[in-house]
Amino acid sequence: MQHAVAASISSSRAVTAWASSSATSRHAGAASCSTSRHAVAPLRVRGQVPVVPLSLSLLSARPRTALAAAATTAELPPADEAASNSGGIAGAVQLGALIVAWYLLNIYFNIYNKQVLQALPFPLPYTITAFQLGFGSLAILFMWAARLHPLPKLSAAQLAKIAPLAAGHMLGTVFTNMSLGAVAVSFTHTIKASEPFFTVLLSAFFLGEWPSLMVLGSLVPIVGGVALASLTEVSFNWVGFWSAMASNLLNQTRNVLSKRLLGGEEEESMDDINLFSLITVLSFLLSCPLMLLAEGVKFSPAYLQSTGVNLQELCVRAALAGLCFHGYQKISYMILARVSPVTHSVANCVKRVVVIVSSVLFFRTPISPVNALGTGAALGGVYLYSRLKKSKPKSQ
Repeated sequence: MQHAVAASISSSRAVTAWASSSATSRHAGAASCSTSRHAVAPLRVRGQVPVVPLSLSLLSARPRTALAAAATTAELPPADEAASNSGGIAGAVQLGALIVAWYLLNIYFNIYNKQVLQALPFPLPYTITAFQLGFGSLAILFMWAARLHPLPKLSAAQLAKIAPLAAGHMLGTVFTNMSLGAVAVSFTHTIKASEPFFTVLLSAFFLGEWPSLMVLGSLVPIVGGVALASLTEVSFNWVGFWSAMASNLLNQTRNVLSKRLLGGEEEESMDDINLFSLITVLSFLLSCPLMLLAEGVKFSPAYLQSTGVNLQELCVRAALAGLCFHGYQKISYMILARVSPVTHSVANCVKRVVVIVSSVLFFRTPISPVNALGTGAALGGVYLYSRLKKSKPKSQ
């Protein structure tokens, strides 16, 4: 009896060993066939999952590793490829529409803002700035109240870091309005084309980022073009010149400090729209006491009517300028979220060309050939600077 049981156990072990060796040989044969034919017939899955050629070598790995390897070697079928291309085209069309809207709003802001500044019997740059920032703040509060965009989660530490950016943004806008009120729009934007010069200077001072010789060489046509345009500008005066320069300094200081102060992990939850919105609201709150100290309350209807200003036309154009001011700055942040900073810089350079040309045509600003040459040299230097920053971003 014991001999029979032992024989039965030995027989079952032999059967098991035979089955195991048979399964191993079948797997080896399948793997060999898969290797020789590169892959098994592709497995098509419904939905939008791409066609993935699965081999037994992928299945033998862990599930997540196999899925990652399969996704790496996946090939889109014609339908999915067409959908991907259509998505790329839709994204490009959307980006193009944003850039066009950015340019148009900037053009109309400069036109309406210049008309408002020209209509006033005296310059009120602080009051105009407070009005523009206040209009933007109302639009932002409506956006948050209507839940068109989620409210930011702001801590005291974040507020302390954003406050200097808001102060620089507010003062930069004040000096821009000073310059637009004193000189031609085209000349203000020609001077503001020297922003890369301040970017290089402030990056070296605050961040320790020293430029290469090629980047320094691109600053030569910028500085030379601005100087040439200034010497031949019909509307030139020192108030307009130094106001535009101060605007450059403050705006670029804001940008450089934003890189240093907002680079921590706690700010990663704040998107570009909320960051811009907080800067705008804080800028408005800071502009109100400055307006009262510098100019008082002179933008009242009774006071303006006593000066002979067409109050209705002035208010309509001031409101349109405020709308365009807030709109083009928000769109600028939206574009920056979709493209690289270098691409945004190049688009901003082209935008400045469009604004200069449109303002010259609208206001019939006299431009001499030498003045046009200086403006072109400055803008060409800005474009060259942007391309050099793209070619070697780390060393520059």
